[in-house]
Amino acid sequence: MIILLLAGFMNLIDVNIVNVALPSLQRNLEASPSQIEWVVAAYILAFAIGLLPFGRLGDRIGRKRMFLLGVSGFTLFSALCGMAPSINWLVAARALQGFSGAMMMPQVLAIVQVIFPPHERGAAFSFFGLSAGLASVAGPLAGGLLINADIAGLDWRPIFLVNIPVGIIALIAAQIVVPSIPGDRTIKNDTGGTLLAGASVFLIIFALIEGRGFGWPIWIFGLVALALVGFGCFYAFEHKREKTNKAQLLPAHLLSNSNYMLGGLMVVLFFSGVAGFFMVLALFLQSGLGFTPLQSGLSTIPFPVGVLLISLVNNRLGSRFLRQRVAAGTTLLVGAMLWLRIVLPEVTSFADHWTIAPGLFLGGVGLGGTISSLFQSVLANVPTRDAGSGSGALQSFQQMGAAFGVAIVGQIFFMVLDGQGGTGDRVAYAEAIRAAISYEFLAFGSVAILVTFFLKAPKEKEAHGTVHHAPVAD
Repeated sequence: MIILLLAGFMNLIDVNIVNVALPSLQRNLEASPSQIEWVVAAYILAFAIGLLPFGRLGDRIGRKRMFLLGVSGFTLFSALCGMAPSINWLVAARALQGFSGAMMMPQVLAIVQVIFPPHERGAAFSFFGLSAGLASVAGPLAGGLLINADIAGLDWRPIFLVNIPVGIIALIAAQIVVPSIPGDRTIKNDTGGTLLAGASVFLIIFALIEGRGFGWPIWIFGLVALALVGFGCFYAFEHKREKTNKAQLLPAHLLSNSNYMLGGLMVVLFFSGVAGFFMVLALFLQSGLGFTPLQSGLSTIPFPVGVLLISLVNNRLGSRFLRQRVAAGTTLLVGAMLWLRIVLPEVTSFADHWTIAPGLFLGGVGLGGTISSLFQSVLANVPTRDAGSGSGALQSFQQMGAAFGVAIVGQIFFMVLDGQGGTGDRVAYAEAIRAAISYEFLAFGSVAILVTFFLKAPKEKEAHGTVHHAPVAD
C-alpha cells in the first residue's frame, strides 16, 4: 500500500508543483502565453486520453506489469522535462509524462481493489484521499522551495528532476513487494473508440488554446465543429459495437444513462473551474505582483489545508448526504471565488497575502467536500457490472474538464491582460484575474444547480439495506 501511495503521490504532486513554476518557465524559455498553457494542458490531455485504454490494457496484460511500465516512463520523461532546452521540447515531454501517468494510475486503484478484501477497501481508498490532500499541500510549497533554492543554477528544472530518485525507489520496491496479478488475454481494446474520443478532445482543446494566438480565424471554429462531429461519431460507434457484442471504450448503455451523463457534465464543469483557477493565480501572484515562487506557494497553502481538514470529516460521513454535500461544497466555492474577486486587486505585496487566505481556505473546504461526494453521487446508480468502466470514464471526464478549464480560463485571462496593456502592469493582471474568476462562478454555480434540481438521488439497494457505491477505480 505504501508503494502504491508513493506512486500516486508522485503523480499528484507533479500536477500541483508545475503551476508554481509557470512564470519561471515562461521567463526562462521565452514562452508565449499559449505555450505556457500547453505545459499544463499537454499533461492533462495525454492523461485523460490514456486513462481508459491503459486501464483496459492493464486488465489484459497484467496490472503489475502495466504499473511498472508506467512508473518507468514517468521517471524517464520527468528527466526529459527537467533537461528540456526549449518550450516545445518541454511540452512534448509533458505529454509523454501524461501518458505514463495514465499507464500507472488506473493500475494503482485496480491493484488495491484486488488485493484488499471488501471490508478493508473503504479504509484503503481513504488513504488515497489523504494522499491527495497532502500532495496538494506539498506541491506548491515544494515547488517554491526548489525554485527559490536555485540548486546548481538549475532554476525550475529540479521540480521535474526530483521525480527521478522517487521513481527509482518506487520501481524497485514495487518489483519486490507488489503481487503479480495475471491479466485476461480475452479482453479486447476498443481502438476505434479510443481514436475517435482522443482526436475529438484534442481538436477542441487545440482550438481553445491556440485560437487567440491565430486571431480566431474561421478554421479554428471549423476544428470545434469537427470535434463535435467526432463526439457524435463516438456515440454512434459505441452503440454499434454494443449491438455486435464487441468491446467498448465506454459502455453504450452508460452513454444512454441520462443520470450518468449529467454527472459526467458536472464533473467536467467542476474540474474545469479548479484547474484553470490555479494556473492564472500563479501567473497573477508572480508575474503581476512580483512574488517569488516560494512566496506564491506559501500564499496558496490555505487552500490545500482546507482540502485536508474537510477530507477527515468526509471519512466520517461515508456515503451519507452526498448530493447535499456537493451542493454545499460548490456553494462554498462560489463564495470563495466572490471573496477572491473582491480582495485580489487590493493585494500589492507579499505582506498583503493574508487577505486572500480566508477565501482560499473556504475554497479548499468546498473543493475537498465536493470531490468524493460528486463521484459517489454519480456512480451510485450505475449498475455494479459497469462500476469499473463507469468510474474510469469519470476520471477521464475529470481530466478533460481540467484541460477545458486551462484552455477557457487561460483565454479569458490573457485576452483581458492584452486589452489592459499587457504584461508588467499590476492593474492589468488584477483585471485579468477578476475576469477569469467569472468563469469559476459559472462552473461551480452550474454544478450546484444541477446536483440540487436535476441529478437523481442514489437508490437505496442491495443486501443489508445499504447504498452501494462503486469505488473510483479503473
